[in-house]
Amino acid sequence: MTMKLRLPGRPEELTIPTLLARNAAEHGDLPALSWREGDGWTTLDWTEVRRKVAVLASGYAALGIERGEHVLIMMGNRPEHWLTDLALVHLGAVPVTVYGTSAPEQIAHIARHSRARVAVLEGARELARWEPLLADEGVPLERLVVAEAAEAGPHRTYGSLHASGARTHHPDAFEKAWRETRPEDPLTVVYTSGTTGDPKGVRLTHRNIMLQAVRIDGRTDLPEHAEHICYLPFAHIAERILGIYLPLLRAAHVRLVADPAAVGAAVRELHPVQFFGVPRVWEKLAASVRAVLAQLPAAQRESIEAANDLARARAGHRERGERIPAALESSYARAKEQVLDPLLGLAGLDRLVWTASATAPMPIDVVRFWAGWGITIMDAWGLTETSGVCTINSPDGFRLGSVGRPIEGLELRLAEDGEILTRGATVFAGYLRPDGSVESAHDAEGWFPTGDVGRLDEDGFLWLTDRKKELIITSNGKNVSPALVENTVKEHPLIGQALVHGDGRSYLVALLVLDGEVAPAWAAARGIEAGPLARLAEHPAVRAEVAAAVDAANARLNRTEQIKRYRLLTEEWGPATGELTPSLKLRRRVVREKYGALIDALYAEPYEEPHRTGAP
Repeated sequence: MTMKLRLPGRPEELTIPTLLARNAAEHGDLPALSWREGDGWTTLDWTEVRRKVAVLASGYAALGIERGEHVLIMMGNRPEHWLTDLALVHLGAVPVTVYGTSAPEQIAHIARHSRARVAVLEGARELARWEPLLADEGVPLERLVVAEAAEAGPHRTYGSLHASGARTHHPDAFEKAWRETRPEDPLTVVYTSGTTGDPKGVRLTHRNIMLQAVRIDGRTDLPEHAEHICYLPFAHIAERILGIYLPLLRAAHVRLVADPAAVGAAVRELHPVQFFGVPRVWEKLAASVRAVLAQLPAAQRESIEAANDLARARAGHRERGERIPAALESSYARAKEQVLDPLLGLAGLDRLVWTASATAPMPIDVVRFWAGWGITIMDAWGLTETSGVCTINSPDGFRLGSVGRPIEGLELRLAEDGEILTRGATVFAGYLRPDGSVESAHDAEGWFPTGDVGRLDEDGFLWLTDRKKELIITSNGKNVSPALVENTVKEHPLIGQALVHGDGRSYLVALLVLDGEVAPAWAAARGIEAGPLARLAEHPAVRAEVAAAVDAANARLNRTEQIKRYRLLTEEWGPATGELTPSLKLRRRVVREKYGALIDALYAEPYEEPHRTGAP
């Protein structure tokens, strides 16, 4: 069960410093923070964490950081980042993490908009984008602090700042500073990832975040002191909640993974009981498992598929709130022990009791794939502006494919056009203005328009349709959810990414990308020489399979939703090349601009029925 700790006050009265003080006093010898050093892990317990936070707070105070001041951070998931964040909060300052993949113009916008004087950076890669801002008269930035001492050049190092804090630390001053923090004070500013324009600064208070953490904790069921593998960027609200704030509430243990590409290795080593992944992470994991299964002998695949069927049948009874028949429970238990767990154990997934996803609609085939392994992904929905989660599935009530029911204290209603409106104590007050004030984003009755479209079923579960701004309106006036069409075609494991286009047009076209892990394995199983995606995308057998996948998807879609023409691309999309945000959401505008000529070519000739779907 989730650890039920003494709260040092009512939930709406809590602040982050009160939780750290409680953890050090009552759970001081429990592990709090671990990170990789060499071949092993270095760990701090809660007493050591608070001691380091106090020293760092003194170091930042000596640097001139004041209450209410924004401090920018661009580092990976490393202890200097985590501890700096808490140290600044204890001073009453406001940490603002910037995505490490941000372009120079995005960094300049955030530095200018936040009015920050100080930025804390990782090393040379970050310095190259930040140093020019020191000479920009339009940017208030004055000083840079660098974690990697050997790469700091003339700038202040994190180590020297820590040493300064050790010399100047006064316990009484530290205690006085954090006790002045009030629940309504700003805790952090999170800049949205900018899928449609410049990032907006979302200011969240201690009260917003503490109520969010308490309410999520009440909807999950975890063993005591469960480890959290922390690999998503702290610029993302999900990891701030799961990797900083919830562990403080639970006195739990955070395992920092500096390189997101190493998360698979960390899972295989640690065998966690909980794991959170955005939809693309779960898709890639499913693709990897499918690729391995494709190489197994037919008899073994049949045994696994039979176990998958039992797991899905069991999940179906749980989903409907029904008692699981004794015979099914017994058969599933045997299949889990003898077939599923040994295979899951190879990937480190055999101990999972809580798995979740958020940020974008989860393809239903991915949800059902994992249900077949006894892993029920508790999909959730929320926004940075709502402090994270608005709705969540939970063990005591879930619907596969939905994003759950509202958390305690949060209201939802649907506008006439289906847009989801929300209000409650976890919803932010508004967007940060350049002068430091906040611009309200609510209507006169306190409702915040989320920009997402969905529907509520008779049991109160929310089902997402798409982003309101991303809905396609064809020239015939029909509304189409691109995510619905994209997820349908991506149900074929060979197709890893897709973008559907058709706004103002009479029919839909698509850009498709092969899955970088599945495609080589699929080809090898059919005697096709493995090679780069560009070569596989041109192979006749691959192109025929993709055509069949599109046809199969179209058979399940209505006429308006069907893909009439498509182009199979030769390179995967990612944050580094700009098509995905750092949280792996599709930047539709960027893709449309980058491949505009290809999209136009798909409309170059009139489409006439009947016409077999295919790539020109």
